[in-house]
Amino acid sequence: MTRSDSSLRRSLGVRDAVVIGLGSMIGAGVFAALGPAARAAGPALPLGLAVAAVVAYCNADSSARLAARYPQSGGTYVYGRERLGPFWGYLAGWAFVVGKTASCAAMALTVGAYVWPGQAHAVAVAAVVALTAVNYRGVQKSAWLTRVIVAVVLAVLASVVVVCLGSDASDAGRLGLSRSSGAAGGVLEAAGLLFFAFAGYARIATLGEEVRDPARTIPRAIPLALGITLVVYACVALSVLSVLGPTGLGRAAAPLADAVRAAGVPGLVPVVRAGAAVASLGSLLALILGVSRTALAMARDRYLPGALAAVHPRFRVPHRAELAVGAVVAVLAATVDVRGAIGFSSFGVLAYYAVANASAWTLEGAPLSRVVPVVGLLGCATLAFALPWVSVIVGAGVLAVGAAAYGVRRWAAA
Repeated sequence: MTRSDSSLRRSLGVRDAVVIGLGSMIGAGVFAALGPAARAAGPALPLGLAVAAVVAYCNADSSARLAARYPQSGGTYVYGRERLGPFWGYLAGWAFVVGKTASCAAMALTVGAYVWPGQAHAVAVAAVVALTAVNYRGVQKSAWLTRVIVAVVLAVLASVVVVCLGSDASDAGRLGLSRSSGAAGGVLEAAGLLFFAFAGYARIATLGEEVRDPARTIPRAIPLALGITLVVYACVALSVLSVLGPTGLGRAAAPLADAVRAAGVPGLVPVVRAGAAVASLGSLLALILGVSRTALAMARDRYLPGALAAVHPRFRVPHRAELAVGAVVAVLAATVDVRGAIGFSSFGVLAYYAVANASAWTLEGAPLSRVVPVVGLLGCATLAFALPWVSVIVGAGVLAVGAAAYGVRRWAAA
């Protein structure tokens, strides 16, 4: 049987899919999000992490069930279209592409901030160009590079945990936990910030046409990647809290670097900074991969320019979509502020998963199987509106623009 020229190559097994998910989640978030989350939740930071993990698990379970039913590129764009109707699929795809494009810019700027702070924007653009070239050569090369990045980042994080837990400063940090308290609103805001770092398992679902036996591979890979990430994040958060305490962690611009310095091992600071840069590169690599696949699916349905649906005849990747995404991200990385990009991206990601949970709720199954999507949907809505109001207003406005564009297209086609 001959393969269609528009088909992608199924080359990824469970291990590769898990690694891509880990590369998306264990990235810049664990280096950058702990400080803002601690400012919001104080000593209740672990509770915020637990809330984020519960919502992420619900989203992962819904995504895995849907991916097994619809093993196609596009993720929730496809699920919403098939289960809820074309508009909801389009809205999910719009939220993902726009939100994650902003997230790509944020990750690129994080690389620049750690590698060369004085030329952060220039380094960010160079990183986008380099990783777009890697993705262009084929998804298997991306998986190989992601495996290397994940190994380096896990080694750095393990060093941070060992140094912090073995330090005399850890006792003072633990004492600080009993002198502060976090309000419920702060816990939810912290959960929203930390959820941003968990959200990478969507990248596994968006690769539905490039994994072997997707009906079995994707449902196995998503919870595995999420479970490993939760364990890593919990170990890092507790160890850094034990050294800096909630107040010190909340004030830290580079929490993990400050923690190893406070633990009495300043020589490890450059290693941590290098690890942060590598982690950001891993996140950026997987983000460009996922956004381009969703753009491919939307282009196939003519919600984006049809030229983006082209698949390279040799490398079997959506090369025009990858180049277009890379170009937009490079422009953003040269011009935007990283904090604004992250805030907007968080709102878009939560809107995307809200559609995923609503789609999973429509699947046939036992009544208990509908509880998880309901919890996930309510969790996404709660965390989205717990974000700073600027992020909520801008995010809702961009979603409204996308909805209006959909309406205009339908009206013109009528």
